[in-house]
Amino acid sequence: MSDDTPKYRIDVTAKSFYLEEQSNPDEDQYVFAYRITITNTGTVSAQLISRHWIITDGNGEEQEVKGLGVVGEHPDLAPGESFEYTSGCSLETPVGSMRGSYQMVAADGENFEAPIAEFGLAVPNVLH
Repeated sequence: MSDDTPKYRIDVTAKSFYLEEQSNPDEDQYVFAYRITITNTGTVSAQLISRHWIITDGNGEEQEVKGLGVVGEHPDLAPGESFEYTSGCSLETPVGSMRGSYQMVAADGENFEAPIAEFGLAVPNVLH
């Protein structure tokens, strides 16, 4: 790795899916799954300690979710390693978004944040 590679860097990618069979639009319940891939692109091993999500529905209503780990795990990622998991959420509108961050601790004791860029949640072919 070159000298300009950051020591503490985690890249996060997300893909969302609408779960029609678990949703009930007549009751304003829209269920989504999302697959997250967390990759350590830094030069120091790091462990995921906690998560912080901000989930926004189509009306602009926000809910915050904070907790330890992800899906019951605290993945420890060496440089170049990835961890993938799938989770889900429910909205009262057919569209929304999620964004947030993971709180990480590096092998050398440094605490840092891994941002999660906003991604959309949407029922396919929703027309307004």
